[in-house]
Amino acid sequence: MRETFVNTVEKALDEDPRTALVLAAISVDRFQRSARRHPGRVIDLGIREQAMIGVSGGLALSGMRPIVHTYAPFLIERPFEQIKLDLGHQGVGAILVSIGASYDAASEGRTHQAPGDVALIDTLPGWTVRVPGHPDEVRQALEQDLPGDHSVYMRLTGETNRSALPAGPRLHVVRTGSRRSAGVVVAVGPTLDRVLEATEGLDVTVAYTSTVRPFDREGLASLVASAGSADVLMVEPYLEGTSALEISEALADRRHRQRSLGVGRGSELRAYGTPEEHARAHGLDVEGIAKSARDFFLV
Repeated sequence: MRETFVNTVEKALDEDPRTALVLAAISVDRFQRSARRHPGRVIDLGIREQAMIGVSGGLALSGMRPIVHTYAPFLIERPFEQIKLDLGHQGVGAILVSIGASYDAASEGRTHQAPGDVALIDTLPGWTVRVPGHPDEVRQALEQDLPGDHSVYMRLTGETNRSALPAGPRLHVVRTGSRRSAGVVVAVGPTLDRVLEATEGLDVTVAYTSTVRPFDREGLASLVASAGSADVLMVEPYLEGTSALEISEALADRRHRQRSLGVGRGSELRAYGTPEEHARAHGLDVEGIAKSARDFFLV
């Protein structure tokens, strides 16, 4: 995903003089060619993440389309006040693209982990949030978002599904349950392949999205209406419960049950370890998702 991001942004810098890239030391080596070709539009501020957002707000006010990039905790959590004020309060947009996801950089410790990033962006109005599950979805989404002026958060990860799906805002049905099915599972981004394996043999509809905001409430309501049960399991690769409100609003006119799987809220996992070990600890590996799905649907 990171390489696709670099290639797509390099192409945009070459073709559109409105495009600018703002960095804070991370990935500078990957954009050396673009920095030589477009020295005024590839800006490395060093380890100054708050200034990075402020500069992007200034670029947007001047009519540029800024792309801002670093690790998720340094892009969303550290400069959150600047995101709120320099972009949101000023009424301008930027494309924020992170790496690291929730715990891709588990070996770096808690400083490089950001499972609460999407939930934090959720406190601000009007953002598009992309959580690609395949490198081709990164390119699709960037090509959709670069011509605009809206605010976008794109969350890149080292995980990937086997195949790309449309990066649009609609839920994409991957597996259809019967009219007597147990309900609907919504898989976000890189969780899809694990969800499909974990729910093999369960009579459920599996839907996919890589665009979590705006959430396709209408699409979910339609899927639930077609299913045999109004039970919804949401599998997100970040803080559990982040999209619980979206499900509640989508199904506000009917009785339903919902369960959220994601990075646990109960206690902070302080071991370093690997991304795979973190996924297992949070029940986001195939075995954990399968157990949660059986416990939820087969009651």
